[in-house]
Amino acid sequence: MSYYKRIPLIVKLIIAVTLGIVLGSTLPTSIIRVFVTFSSIFSSFLGFTIPLIIVGFIVPGISQVSNNAGKLLGLSTGVAYISTIIAGTFAFLTAKAVLPNILANATLQSFKNPEDLLLKPFIEFKMNPIFDVTTALIISFILGIGISATQSEGLKQGFADFGEIIEKLLATVIIPLLPFYILGVFMNITASGEVFKILKIFAMVFVIIIIMHILIIIIQYTVAGSINGKNPFKMLVNILPAYMTAIGTQSSAATIPVTLKSTKNMGVDKNIANFTIPLFATIHLSGSTITLTTCASAVFWLQNGAAFPSAAVMIKFILLLGVTMVAAPGVPGGGVMAALGLLQSVLGFNEIMLSLMIALYITQDSFGTACNISGDGALSAIVDKLNKLFFKEDLNQKA
Repeated sequence: MSYYKRIPLIVKLIIAVTLGIVLGSTLPTSIIRVFVTFSSIFSSFLGFTIPLIIVGFIVPGISQVSNNAGKLLGLSTGVAYISTIIAGTFAFLTAKAVLPNILANATLQSFKNPEDLLLKPFIEFKMNPIFDVTTALIISFILGIGISATQSEGLKQGFADFGEIIEKLLATVIIPLLPFYILGVFMNITASGEVFKILKIFAMVFVIIIIMHILIIIIQYTVAGSINGKNPFKMLVNILPAYMTAIGTQSSAATIPVTLKSTKNMGVDKNIANFTIPLFATIHLSGSTITLTTCASAVFWLQNGAAFPSAAVMIKFILLLGVTMVAAPGVPGGGVMAALGLLQSVLGFNEIMLSLMIALYITQDSFGTACNISGDGALSAIVDKLNKLFFKEDLNQKA
């Protein structure tokens, strides 16, 4: 068991997908249905925990962040949110322009009518959430802002403890069981005869995502370099150590020391960097947003017969996703776990679509994290310049 824990999640996922394909094509239906039953029960439990994840991470995030350096906090949060929304919009527009060529004639019957092709579990165990995703978001905003305004230390600590409980649930139960969940899903998809079409499509979508990650980083540093009068490519060279570290760690938090040093090497004020880099590691996830938006667009296309979501639906999804990313826990795959509720409530994804989203997201999680933290350096440079122009906030006095 200890050896299993040391295996990186992405390796476990690759093994699960591979075994799912092999076993799904060789085992008898009765055995496959055992794994399908586990995946069905786990999916129900996952749906139950989604509102708890949102409350457990957004409430302490808002209440604790709001005690720092006043106007500078608002500026930094606004810059991070705008960057995330731009990344999501860029991803959707790119998906609409590029994916039709990649996905041409690739609409899968299994997405349109999964109940006709997929095996059924032996038993179904429904776990209804305490409240839906929209309610969870509203409650989180009310409580988070209210705790910040009243400075209620008791409530703040209580929700911080609740957040730690949810993070421990993710780290010790949900994330470790994800490979077994994916195993059952891919065994089922293989038995339906659609797995190789799906993997081929996902491989091409993955390439598009990586290209967009690189482009958004270049855009971020072009803006940061322009307003600071610096060469953006020299700034990019400085952030490379953080980028490579993030690929290895799959964690924005674990990469903070390297990101901090790289950002200061760009010439960003050390006090600004000390304030913004840890903050952005929590609230700025442009790379994760690109991945989620692109994958969601591709899966929606497959589900709905060569049609993308309407602009209004995607605007709603991206705006809410920008907020929900604040709730993303600091574990591999945390971004997609926080976003599952929106995928269900806004885009109408079912269990199979959600499992495919999880699989693709975790596969590229290293690159998404690297994109996130690389953008943090650019945003810190932007905040540094704006602070000098408008606020001149002295963080030494705010510590």
